[in-house]
Amino acid sequence: MVDIPRPSQARKKKIRRAIYGGVALLAIILITVGVSRLKPAAPTVDRAVVWIDTVKRGSMLRQVRGSGTLVPEDIRWIPARTQGRVEKILLRPGAQVTPDTVILELSNPELQQSVSDAQLAFQSAQAAFVNRQAELQSSLLNQEADTANIEANYRQAALDLEANEQLAKDGLVSDLQLKQKRGLAEELKNRLALSQRRLQIAREGVKSQLAPQQADVEAKRADWQLRSRQLDDLHVKAGMSGVLQLVPVERGSQVAPGTNLARVADPSNLKAELRIAETQTKDIKPGQYAEVDTRNGVVKGHVSRIDPASQNGTVGVDVILDDALPPGARPDLSVDGTVQLERLDNVIYVGRPAFGQENATVGIFKVQPDGEAVRTNVKLGKASVNTIEVLSGLQPGDQVILSDMSQYDQFERVRLN
Repeated sequence: MVDIPRPSQARKKKIRRAIYGGVALLAIILITVGVSRLKPAAPTVDRAVVWIDTVKRGSMLRQVRGSGTLVPEDIRWIPARTQGRVEKILLRPGAQVTPDTVILELSNPELQQSVSDAQLAFQSAQAAFVNRQAELQSSLLNQEADTANIEANYRQAALDLEANEQLAKDGLVSDLQLKQKRGLAEELKNRLALSQRRLQIAREGVKSQLAPQQADVEAKRADWQLRSRQLDDLHVKAGMSGVLQLVPVERGSQVAPGTNLARVADPSNLKAELRIAETQTKDIKPGQYAEVDTRNGVVKGHVSRIDPASQNGTVGVDVILDDALPPGARPDLSVDGTVQLERLDNVIYVGRPAFGQENATVGIFKVQPDGEAVRTNVKLGKASVNTIEVLSGLQPGDQVILSDMSQYDQFERVRLN
């Protein structure tokens, strides 16, 4: 038997293996590229846990909202008018008061002594004035008596001269005697004129001479009255009708002039002091319509004042209440307020998204008929408390998800079930 040589199969096997390896590598590359181009599976979101709203067209009322408290418009702080020590606190916060109601009593022994001293000084000045007035009156009476005496002598001399002139015509009186009579009458006439002038000056001078004493009396009287009022002010009174809100001192406390001792307010005249985010107050103006929710009823009002400065990111807005307050409304009651800015007519609007700010472009999931929600870029306009204007990206009738969807930022679509 003769062996027949066979051709070698090694080369063919190597070629076959290379072909198989290349095909496998190509298949792996194609599968990898295909898988990389596949969209990630859309996550499923429970429809019941998201807030879905429908885009509408019509009138949108722009409003801003803030919280605050009711405060009295008429508040009176009662300061200490003099130094003293708190002896008694007769009333506590919540008590009804009238202008003459005594809230607390102070003591000041030095003030009591000064009132007595001022009273004695006034009485002494008054006695000195009366004494000086009596002296001037006596001097004036003496002057009047001297004038009256001179006038009587002058009248007598005038009668005597008239008689001697008749006798002189009959030659019964000498010329020398007649001249003496005329000289005496003329002298008394001049003395009477001077005395009357002196009397007039004395009468006119009484008031000016009494003026210093009168001024001293009035000064002493004013000082006594001032100290008496200060003593009376130790009985601290409300000064107005209302409710006692605060007594910030305790019995035994020493207080200086100007220290606030109590606060009284009129509870029937309240206003709302709201704090609104400073980013929302640029369009608020005095006179705008507002509503205040007291949690026991909504009260209509209007904006009366806007703080010129912000504090902790908010601005104070005062609202005057136009309607009567509901029962239970009292100072410091927490309230919510809404201010109406304007009404936008014939605009597209939707409920305000969780992170939708006015005049911004945001991605919002729009619900499709097949149950999926696709992220859509939406340009927003003016905002209100619960709604916001849509400038582009949505049409009336579209349904969108307004809830916070930040956990799905890496997805362009979600499936609702």
